Amino acid sequence: MNLLTQAAGAGMGIGVLIFYVIIIVGIMYFMAIRPQKKEQKRVAAMLSEMEIGDSVVTNSGFYGVLIDITEEDVIVEFGSNKNCRIPMRKSAIAEVEKQGME
Repeated sequence: MNLLTQAAGAGMGIGVLIFYVIIIVGIMYFMAIRPQKKEQKRVAAMLSEMEIGDSVVTNSGFYGVLIDITEEDVIVEFGSNKNCRIPMRKSAIAEVEKQGME
């Protein structure tokens, strides 16, 4: 009988361990993975709503105005000098401010 109670206790220990692992994975999902997915959706929506004339801030901190938009790239005009136009990937845009919001 002593052997049966030991086996039952070991089985219960494994069940508790599996329960704790599931709890930890759930916490990691809600603390790390879910917010990251929400942020990716927000950035994708922001980039898809960009229009010519919108003010943008690049990942490196430069402020500019969108001059042209293609499938993957944009051309941004920096400063008041109309000759400073730089093509860059859409993923290099950190923030977009609509032209009518200023």
